[in-house]
Amino acid sequence: MSVLLVFVLLLAAGAFALQGPLSQLYAATQGPPDYEGSGGKKLVVMIHDGDTGGDVAGTLAEAGVVKSYEAFYKLLLAESPAPVFQPGAYQLAAKMSARSALDALLDKKNKLEQTVVIPEGTTAAVALQSLSEGTEIPLADIEAAAKSVASFGLPAEATSLEGFLFPATYNFTPGVTAHDAIKTLVDRQFKALDDAGVTEDKRWTTITMAALIQREAGLREDYFKVSRVFYNRLNPQLWPSGLLQSDATVTYRTGNTDVATTTDAERADASNPYNTYVHPGLPAGPISNPGDLAIDAALHPADGPWLYFVSWNLDTGETIFSSTLKDHEVAVAKWLAWMKDHPEYG
Repeated sequence: MSVLLVFVLLLAAGAFALQGPLSQLYAATQGPPDYEGSGGKKLVVMIHDGDTGGDVAGTLAEAGVVKSYEAFYKLLLAESPAPVFQPGAYQLAAKMSARSALDALLDKKNKLEQTVVIPEGTTAAVALQSLSEGTEIPLADIEAAAKSVASFGLPAEATSLEGFLFPATYNFTPGVTAHDAIKTLVDRQFKALDDAGVTEDKRWTTITMAALIQREAGLREDYFKVSRVFYNRLNPQLWPSGLLQSDATVTYRTGNTDVATTTDAERADASNPYNTYVHPGLPAGPISNPGDLAIDAALHPADGPWLYFVSWNLDTGETIFSSTLKDHEVAVAKWLAWMKDHPEYG
């Protein structure tokens, strides 16, 4: 460890010693960060069958309904009896207090019938579940219809609907069939590709890359940089191995998409066709359902020499891009330090 680093750590320790008690006192008196009032801009969110209180808190925080996971979850823990949430779409608002959000979720008049919300980056399995919960079409019927991949006009390479269910909010007519409901999402994805100038013969590779970018990028402006990193790694002159080395592709197959890391064994598993640590080139297929921004980034990567990136703060999505391994290792150290303080990201 360098003398400079030791000095910095000592300064940080001193600052913590002085500020820690004050910070703890402030947190104890203020509670979790929360908004006030009933919010502003209208938002629609989806609650799924089997969602825990923590799942609901995460959904609301990610959608911008409540200010923090902690504010809503702490409120839930204080409720007696524990609230019971019905699956489906709900009309809420941006920047609601935790209390207002909870009251709105428990008010039946806010539950929207025949409405489905598919967030960007959702997997096909979750999207189909949402489709069932929003339309009340039995999930078995939805999944059966989804197996007829060829009937939706997908590229020949597709073995599932993954990547071709456009993320948006949909309103369906009562009585819509499972096939027609799915086709609405697929046709909307085709429209997004057509609007972006993607020809039919380029749909598969474009969606595969866009789905990867969707899962890996955080902040809006970073989508185009993440795209460039992957295209640079596909360039044998810049990255001879051709390995994209994306944890998101590994976890897509393992199902461990709720954590941000992978194990040595998972990264070495050649039986996983989506494992871009052992299989060069694009993954075996799309790993999520991308929206317009990710598609745009796949088509228009930023100019830059970057070969590495790491999202060092998973709460804010802040990402460090590097063109050398040395710089990347510094960025990884920053990420590991952040992860140590946030074990919930695993």
